[in-house]
This record gives sequence, structure tokens and C-alpha cells, in this order.
Amino acid sequence: MISKINTIFRVLIIILIILPMLSSCGALSYRPVKAKDYPPEPEKRIQKNIEEGRGIRIWKGRNNKGGTFDFASSNPLWRASLETINFMPILTADYGGGIIVTDWFNNTNNDNQSLKISIQFLSNEIRADALDIKVFKKNCEIDKNCKIVNSKGKLNNELKLAILKRAAIFEKENITKKKEPYNVIKNKTDK
Repeated sequence: MISKINTIFRVLIIILIILPMLSSCGALSYRPVKAKDYPPEPEKRIQKNIEEGRGIRIWKGRNNKGGTFDFASSNPLWRASLETINFMPILTADYGGGIIVTDWFNNTNNDNQSLKISIQFLSNEIRADALDIKVFKKNCEIDKNCKIVNSKGKLNNELKLAILKRAAIFEKENITKKKEPYNVIKNKTDK
């Protein structure tokens, strides 16, 4: 008899805990809606909910293959940046994060100076404010006492200009490829 009372008591406590949770998310409250806003066909209601960002979908079906992805090879600004600094060893290149960082590089007779470049992409558009380029100079003295300075000047502007010029060329090539009919592209590759 006591075990039945304990079981009933536990069930009541669980119900009392779950009940406020259900009412807070609106599961127990009725909200009248206009019938015009919700079509009677389930497919149309589902489509409307998806467009409004409501609910979740577990199975997308065979027609939807997934989202659209911009890969690094299709982004002219990214490609131009990599080609412009291809003489330097790359430490990190994260397309998703929009950043390229090179390792320290020394191409001069002076072994005590090195450069490191960081390129951050602020936009995919080919504009001057779409790139944030930082050039770091490391000057080391004979006793290996190194000073790292963030260089803001001529080299930053030259890099940005070179990247933007090359990106514009890539973008122009992409546009002309899209405009040409399939036969013309096929004939060009056959030669």
C-alpha cells in the first residue's frame, strides 16, 4: 500500500514538473488563427512554415540535395589572394573563417628581417573594403632580440591593389564563361 502511494506521489511530482514546461512553450494554450492564413493542404502549410522558418525537417526528400555552397575555387577574391602571396609559405588558410595567414618569410640578403601577412576577408565582393590586410615585420638583432611591428603603409596598399586587380580578372573570366554557350566552351577545350 505504501509503495502504491509513493508511486502515485512520484507520478504527480513528474506531472507537476512537466506541466509548466508544456504550458510555457504554448503546447497547452489555444491561440485562434485566421483560416485564410493557413491553407488546408498539408503541402502548402509545410511550405509556408518552411518559408517562415518554423519547425524542423528531419527528412528533406530526394528533390532537395542540400544548400548552396561557395567554394574557395569559385571566389575570385580568395583565389586572387592565394595567387598573389603564393611565394610565401601559408601557415593557415580557412575559407570558412575568411582568413589567410602566412608563415614568417625572408627573401632578402638580410637574415634579420622577416615578413608575415594576414589577409582577412570581410566580404565576397571585389571592393577595397572587402579585405583587411596586415603585414608584420620582424626585425631581429644579432643576439636574437626580435621586435615585431605591424606595418601599415605602402606594402599593404600594394598587396590590396594586386589582389583586387587579379580578382577582377577572375570575375571577368567567370562572367564570360557563363555567357558563352556550351558548344563554344566545348569547342575551345577540344582544340
